[in-house]
Amino acid sequence: MGIWRYIKCDYEAAKRNDPAIPDGLRGFFEVVFCTPGFLAITAHRGIHFLHSALHIPVLPRFVSLLVRWWTGIEIHPAAQIGEGFFIDHGAGVVIGETTIVGKNVVLYQGVTLGGTGNEKCHKRHPTLGDNVFVGSGAKILGPITIGSNSRIGANSVVLKDVPAKATVTGMRARIVKVNGKQVGGGSSGFSQEELLSRVIRLEEEVYYLRGELKEMRGEAPAEERASGEGLDVEVMHGSSVIGGAHKFTYQSDISKK
Repeated sequence: MGIWRYIKCDYEAAKRNDPAIPDGLRGFFEVVFCTPGFLAITAHRGIHFLHSALHIPVLPRFVSLLVRWWTGIEIHPAAQIGEGFFIDHGAGVVIGETTIVGKNVVLYQGVTLGGTGNEKCHKRHPTLGDNVFVGSGAKILGPITIGSNSRIGANSVVLKDVPAKATVTGMRARIVKVNGKQVGGGSSGFSQEELLSRVIRLEEEVYYLRGELKEMRGEAPAEERASGEGLDVEVMHGSSVIGGAHKFTYQSDISKK
């Protein structure tokens, strides 16, 4: 009876998380026959039973390969996945052997829950808490823990533990929010524009100080230092968020003040 409860929760998760699925009988058939995430997790429930409860060798791995060919989603038979699991689109999703996934977790296409290859213990893959959202292309690697109610941004590479209720983004993933509050760069009290303008002013001062130092050493005439010719300060800053990216660019041609 337990496996049917899991399948029911997975079906409800597909209906809840995929706005393209209509209501009524048509929606039921679309989930059951046309949603690769639901097909993959339903097959995994039976495969996991064969592997972990009945300890049947080889066959579960073989069937999981057929499911990968059918859906584009690879889930190792030993992976432990909680109820209400949903994979949207599904292509390229890989879930490793010792992965543990909590309840109501959502993954998008291209997600990898894998290992780094440097693990020395049996637990080589991550543990995800309840209600975790993982954006498309994200890689969560190693025996780390992702806290419940966390959000992993698209294309993030996560190699360290993430606390509960955190938002993580970036190719070298960093925590940008905890409990909905900004952390990290926002702690300085300055906006990004203010910080960038301060960097430009520091670049200007360094330029003039270098000119004075060269003049004192007799390496450059004063008029060359004063002219400011050839100095072009450009500061670029990019930051990625789950929904997109933005970039600030400042350019300054410095002449004698």
